[in-house]
Amino acid sequence: MNIKKHIPNILTLLNLFCGCVAIVFIAIGRPENAFFMVALGIFFDFFDGFFARKFGVAGPLGVQLDSLADMVTSGVAPGFLMYKMITSLAYDTDIFSPFASIGFVITLGACYRLANFNIDTRQSDSFIGLPTPANTLLIMSLPLIENEMITAFLSNQWTLVVISFISAYVMNAEIPLFSLKIKNFSFQKYKLQIGFLLASIVMLLTLQFLAIPLIIITYVLLSVANNLMAKK
Repeated sequence: MNIKKHIPNILTLLNLFCGCVAIVFIAIGRPENAFFMVALGIFFDFFDGFFARKFGVAGPLGVQLDSLADMVTSGVAPGFLMYKMITSLAYDTDIFSPFASIGFVITLGACYRLANFNIDTRQSDSFIGLPTPANTLLIMSLPLIENEMITAFLSNQWTLVVISFISAYVMNAEIPLFSLKIKNFSFQKYKLQIGFLLASIVMLLTLQFLAIPLIIITYVLLSVANNLMAKK
């Protein structure tokens, strides 16, 4: 039996497993554990494709399996977390809240993006719209931010509703995002990517969880600015 051909799918299933465990942690009120399980799932998600290409075993099964796993880790988990966050602000957490279920618009947006990504041939080297893993890290980091001003800002149910809709929109918006792949060490050619990655490292070291949404928002804004400059 060729073990190599099964390694990518095993990694994909580990991604799915991490997403399932993250949902359990969200349900019992442990968002930090949920964040790290989602991050681990995204780690597996990155390497399943890497090994599939390296071993030459990429195929339609892997593509479908990858999207199904991502749907849980990067779709259901962040949507459920947003539901719990909205519920905790205005309702008894033991009662189902139709209003708080607006948070699941994130799940719907992720589902649409994942399905569209599978048939969109334009996204081989770079992305159009925010990838679901990046969006998930942003959402999952929100309850972990230790900043009084940001915490106060997020302690409003309408703020969370707006974030949910923006999240679903940005994942599916026709916004080309610059590629983070650096194929050689040419600073002139990759100065945008190198500068962004260095700034991201500094923010992570100094701002911790607050850095995650700032990095992702900066990535989108820089991409928009880069697109406008390219048109000129």
